[in-house]
Amino acid sequence: MGRTSGHQTTNGTKADLPVCGVREPVVRSEMPIKECIVSAPGKAILHGEHAVVHGKVALAVSLNLRTYLRLEPNSAGKVCINLPNIDTFLSWDVTSLQSLQPDRAADPKNAKELDTDLVSRLRGFIGVTDGNTDTRTMAVLAFLYIYLSVFTESGGCPARLCGCGRSCPPAPAGGSSAAFSVCLAAASLRARGAVTCPLGDRDQTARWREEEMELINAWAFLGEKIIHGNPSGVDNAVSTWGGILRYHAGKITPLSRVPMLRILLTNTKVPRSTKVLVAGVKDKINKFPSIMNPVLESIDAVSSTCQLTLTEMASDPTPEHYSVLEELMDINQHHLNVIGVGHPSLDALCQTTLAQGLHSKLTGPGRGLRHHPPQARH
Repeated sequence: MGRTSGHQTTNGTKADLPVCGVREPVVRSEMPIKECIVSAPGKAILHGEHAVVHGKVALAVSLNLRTYLRLEPNSAGKVCINLPNIDTFLSWDVTSLQSLQPDRAADPKNAKELDTDLVSRLRGFIGVTDGNTDTRTMAVLAFLYIYLSVFTESGGCPARLCGCGRSCPPAPAGGSSAAFSVCLAAASLRARGAVTCPLGDRDQTARWREEEMELINAWAFLGEKIIHGNPSGVDNAVSTWGGILRYHAGKITPLSRVPMLRILLTNTKVPRSTKVLVAGVKDKINKFPSIMNPVLESIDAVSSTCQLTLTEMASDPTPEHYSVLEELMDINQHHLNVIGVGHPSLDALCQTTLAQGLHSKLTGPGRGLRHHPPQARH
């Protein structure tokens, strides 16, 4: 097997990461599908989670933890999904899936708005209720939605999707849902022929053209909508383009000059639902707009101040810069508690890491995964 895209980096804030690597496609029998392996980096939010959903600035970084997926032909006339990390092994007849998507004129090169009717039909098809948001359900729904949407013109196609990575779980869990959605989109579009194979004869990894990455990102965003309900789009963007991004109201700005930093990620293993937490924050904003909107503005200012500090540090980092980053972490964590996404386990972890000289904040939806900023290198 050819290797997936390179991801050698020793830090979590500046990563020269391609969106995905793709294996040289292998055509089997008369099937239109082509086998490919793709990978995409996980991500962490430095600042701006939740506020970004309401039009504020967020800073997101890619990590050298990746999700790997393989899409391959299936000669048994089945569509299969195999995700060993979450104990998910399912298959369906192609003909049974075709009836769920009557629109045979869909264009895989045009990622439209989420088809909520199709999502409802898929929920009924796999036998889950609307309120079910567990990891397996979200992974299966996202896969089937993108598969049916991308392959509908061809009347369906036997295929098998396999999670084949070790670094990052190939499922919407532990901060990897965006990488999972990007891999789903990239593999499906490549197998369908909607994006090219970027590998040359001697390449082991490659990066798609900008317009193709935009298409991959658009489909990945639909996958994120299925998983999270009302995502900002920042997560799938950083898993598509890699590196560190400034995200504001749908506009993506890569930061080309940032210092080398190391980030410690800690998983509290506290269950949480991004969809539920985002909805809860929205309810609180609607209930107390005069109180909550200034908090969101302050989070926005934290993100912008962090961006300025990182830019200054690129040429001449000083101990004072690290002190600013630490203070911003503390301020943002207090804000996140105010908007209702904190958790006692996070408070305890903040106190534990502070005793070791690390200033911490949650990353992502809250009540689960979090990260710590780097220490100064004197």
